Amino acid sequence: MVDSISSEVRSRIMGLIRGRNTRPEIYVRRILHAAGYRFRVHRKDLPGRPDIVLPKYWTAVFINGCFWHGHDCRRGKRPSSNTEFWAEKIDRTMGRDRRNSEALTAAGWRVVTIWECRLEADTDALLADLADVSGRATVLSS
Repeated sequence: MVDSISSEVRSRIMGLIRGRNTRPEIYVRRILHAAGYRFRVHRKDLPGRPDIVLPKYWTAVFINGCFWHGHDCRRGKRPSSNTEFWAEKIDRTMGRDRRNSEALTAAGWRVVTIWECRLEADTDALLADLADVSGRATVLSS
């Protein structure tokens, strides 16, 4: 399928996609804060600059968009046009995610990935996991 808009317009549209403080990130941060957990965001001193870091629990949380991080779900479906470009781009991102996760794990951090398509369920699982570690009562986001 041929793109119906010019490459300049497409570039401008793609440039508007945010990498930080996205709706899913803000959703998870609100739930964690309401449950009484305190955290830091986008710590530059950790591999991959995790979206949320809970230092007290040595937990790094990545909130990934299914398309950009190559999740195996309907939202993660790769485009049928310009396939070579997208395959390389998404494969690089997946490799970088894997390396960052391994580096954090080697440094003693627990790594949690919350996927866009499973936002509520993954957030509930994170809360339950943190409750197990901390001994707090579980507060579900739903």
